[in-house]
Amino acid sequence: MSNTKSNPAPERERRDEREIRDEQDRENARELGAAGSQLSTAPREESAANLPAMGVIGWVRWFWRQLTSMRVALILLFLLSLGAIPGSLIPQNSVDELKVQTFKEAHTTVTPIYEKLQFFDVYSSVWFSAIYILLFISLIGCIVPRTGQFVGQLRSRPPGAPRRLTRLPAYTTWRTEAEPEQVREAALAMMRKRRYRAPTAGDAVAAEKGYLREAGNLIFHIALIVMLVAFAYGQLFKSEGAKLIVEGDGFSNTLTQYDDFKAGSLFDSDSLAPFSFKLDKFIGTYERSGPQIGTPRTYEAHVTYTKGAYGKPQKTVIKVNEPLVVDGTKVYLNAHGYAPVVSVKDGSGKEVYRNAVPLLPIDNNVTSTGAIKVMDGYRDKNGKKTQLGFQAFFVPTFAGDGKGTMFSQFPAADMPVLALNGFYGSLGVDSGLPQNVYQLDKSKMAEFKDSKGKQLKQRLAVGDTMKLPDGAGSITFEGVEEWASFQISEQPASGWALTGAIAAIAGLAGSLFIQRRRIWVRAVRGADGVTVVEMAGLGRSESAKLPEELADLAVTLNAVAPTAPGPDTDPGSDSGSVEESPVEPAEGAEK
Repeated sequence: MSNTKSNPAPERERRDEREIRDEQDRENARELGAAGSQLSTAPREESAANLPAMGVIGWVRWFWRQLTSMRVALILLFLLSLGAIPGSLIPQNSVDELKVQTFKEAHTTVTPIYEKLQFFDVYSSVWFSAIYILLFISLIGCIVPRTGQFVGQLRSRPPGAPRRLTRLPAYTTWRTEAEPEQVREAALAMMRKRRYRAPTAGDAVAAEKGYLREAGNLIFHIALIVMLVAFAYGQLFKSEGAKLIVEGDGFSNTLTQYDDFKAGSLFDSDSLAPFSFKLDKFIGTYERSGPQIGTPRTYEAHVTYTKGAYGKPQKTVIKVNEPLVVDGTKVYLNAHGYAPVVSVKDGSGKEVYRNAVPLLPIDNNVTSTGAIKVMDGYRDKNGKKTQLGFQAFFVPTFAGDGKGTMFSQFPAADMPVLALNGFYGSLGVDSGLPQNVYQLDKSKMAEFKDSKGKQLKQRLAVGDTMKLPDGAGSITFEGVEEWASFQISEQPASGWALTGAIAAIAGLAGSLFIQRRRIWVRAVRGADGVTVVEMAGLGRSESAKLPEELADLAVTLNAVAPTAPGPDTDPGSDSGSVEESPVEPAEGAEK
């Protein structure tokens, strides 16, 4: 068995090659110098592995640089978007507590987990607020130093040409009989005509374009901060409420008038805009044939509103997505339904109740349910005070007896029918506990019975009366009115949020599509007395358009300083062609 030894020659060769490449990179950096610097205002990032041992202060500095880096800002922005997903899919206490409670009752397994993760209060949770604040700090930390650097770049001149233009990504050269001064003057005029910043620096013209790319980048970051501030301000000072109004009734913008009201933690009720409005009429028309039968065609609320306590009444129409705007408060049209008008008489024939009772729709054809509650004024046949309650089921368009279900066939009130069944006793409204006005608490009530001992129930057309047994009185279906539901909301800083969103899109477009690049044109007299023209370009990143742009500029300048004839000139060659990083400079190009 022979004893073999490994040959160290290949390893030494690879090590030598690496050293040569590193030395070339260092030489390129030294030669480019200021020419390749400040193409971006992004701060230089350091890795933790290269950190010197500076103790706590060093680690704090490193953490701050990481937090204010673009990479971390994008990660935080992604986490913020990711965190908003459960806020969109899971009911929120800040929006509808009843939906949250219903969700908890239906999902008993995941509810404890969601509560610990604060998924029912996402936007006020600790983790969402932490991401929000960190993103805010990160953006400010990105913007402040970069703004200073950008302003400094705007005030500075483009850097002078590198000693060896041949090392730049795009390069071309030719010889001309024109004087160097004439070439530089022509190059300066050409660059300025094409909106380059172009001063003369020594024997070369230094031109720069696309520096507004950084302006777009900064605008994008500033716009994000504006959006974050606007969102936070809006959440703290917003107010939002709902009100159901029957035709002929009105609303004043005070807390006691709302059916439901929610506001930000810093909202002041005294800041509610003083106005009122009255629902004069709701108009709804629907498609009556074809595949879209029942689809609303007209859906509008005609109102009369007044600004302030002594304002002049004004008429307007509120439509879907066309709200009434009063002093920054918007009144949206949300929903529509019917309010059957009923009258109730006691055993003596005295009318003790007459009102339009709003019922809630349960389908697209406005089949509606609800409760009619007679709380005061009614006495039974013995003169004893009691309360009445009726479960109501209403269809605006009845199919007719023996023609299927009781559900409505069309959303318009073509053939309204009201189905009732009655109860007597205590409605429970005197207990002080809140009640749902659309539901009937029958725990302390008894059913009215018909002559056969069954539950008393009857379908009523307009004008029909249902008589209560044992001389208890009657209830009459008098007619139908319509109601509309409105959302009254004040969202401060929404204009700032919209402005920030538009500015962010514009800034992002600028940072993506504007290319920052530098062009140098050097004209020097060669050893044989003929002027040598060199043109080179450098971009922030590799771009296929940079050689094309340089070629176009070279052709334009070549028309002023044409290629000089010589023994090395190829008559069929294009003097304005661009070379990709040639190894050696042209003859006479070095100083």
